[in-house]
Amino acid sequence: MKILLDMNIPLKYTALLQNKGVTTLRWSDVGSTTASDLEIMEYARTNDFIVVTCDLDFSAILSVTQELKPSVVQIRGSLVHAEKAADIIATALFQCEEDLKNGAILSIDDKNARLRLLPL
Repeated sequence: MKILLDMNIPLKYTALLQNKGVTTLRWSDVGSTTASDLEIMEYARTNDFIVVTCDLDFSAILSVTQELKPSVVQIRGSLVHAEKAADIIATALFQCEEDLKNGAILSIDDKNARLRLLPL
């Protein structure tokens, strides 16, 4: 499982998630910081990444296009306590790994995670 962190995810999450065994890449390491959401999604789909974002536009795009990939993880709520948030994110990623490989939207907040299979 490989995740692509959108620009709205704080930089410190790269190392925190990698330390938890998650293969992590930041969009800014491979693409323009002004790239459209569609460009980010195409890169993720082509290179078999799961997009991790705070942006609701990614799931809206999946809803309109009826695509099965890339899977999207939406972080809802506060990312203030990075270590705790990274634990919650990594746990949810590993629990939902098979569904995310096949196409899903995973919404995570500080209390729970909700999974919706694609297409929407």
